[in-house]
Amino acid sequence: MIDMSVNIAQVVLKNPVMTASGTFGSGVEYSEFVDLNKLGAVVTKGVSLTPWPGNPTPRIAETYGGMLNAIGLQNPGIDTFIERDLRFLSDFDTVIIVNVCGKTVEEYVEVVERLADTNADMLEINVSCPNVKEGAIAFGQDPQALAHITREIRKKARQPVIMKLSPNVSDIALMAKVCEDNGADAVSLINTITGMKIDVKRRTFVLANKTGGLSGRAIKPVAVRMVYQAANAVKIPVIGMGGIATAEDALEFIMAGAAAVAVGAANFTDPYTTLKVIDGIGQYMTDNNVTDIKELIGCVWKEEFL
Repeated sequence: MIDMSVNIAQVVLKNPVMTASGTFGSGVEYSEFVDLNKLGAVVTKGVSLTPWPGNPTPRIAETYGGMLNAIGLQNPGIDTFIERDLRFLSDFDTVIIVNVCGKTVEEYVEVVERLADTNADMLEINVSCPNVKEGAIAFGQDPQALAHITREIRKKARQPVIMKLSPNVSDIALMAKVCEDNGADAVSLINTITGMKIDVKRRTFVLANKTGGLSGRAIKPVAVRMVYQAANAVKIPVIGMGGIATAEDALEFIMAGAAAVAVGAANFTDPYTTLKVIDGIGQYMTDNNVTDIKELIGCVWKEEFL
């Protein structure tokens, strides 16, 4: 028997594979293809205090090795989310992680408070949102803003708090440490990398927003490196994501130090990806006589200290 369970801030996942926010909805559409009970966790699309319409179209573009998106965190707001999405997920035996977004610290905190008495098991805080009170720089790009929002959310949250880090920073290890020092229970990374695509025939931007977030296999080497750096900087669990499409991809993140992983853009091309990754990790463990997934977490750098 192999043990694939992992513990993230005292919440036990049956396996280390979850969905990445924004790529799986809240599981409603994907439940036709994926048995949600088999997932380690379902991470919902970002939810804000009030409905957000998102950015104007076109807001998705295919790129070599990935995709750009400028959806703009379109969502129906916390009221509809609790009534519709959380009610749907309550029927499944899987961990529910709610992704939270906002434009001010106060908005984040109010959403966190609204979720306090729901069936959400954990909260993932999207700090890539623009801070409208500080010149629209993302909360996750300023160490002081990141420290402040982490502290304020931790004061009010009843569930464990995961801070989802932006890769668009000069020192990811510093940002992870800031989260740990200010009360975060875990960090997840990476969010999308800012990119751009130009239509040379039309001589204009492909996306109405001009820039978008790059995701998919093209960003995986960057993501693995950042997860490695973050895992070496903090003692809290690290959740890795960015370009995972196979069990081998997921194992790279785990060996770099991730206690769990999230599958994102690959869900769009193959809705069965999460299940294939789970099965593939299990097969790897069986083939290599690994009885506990924890033996693999951070194994490439833990050897440096032996």
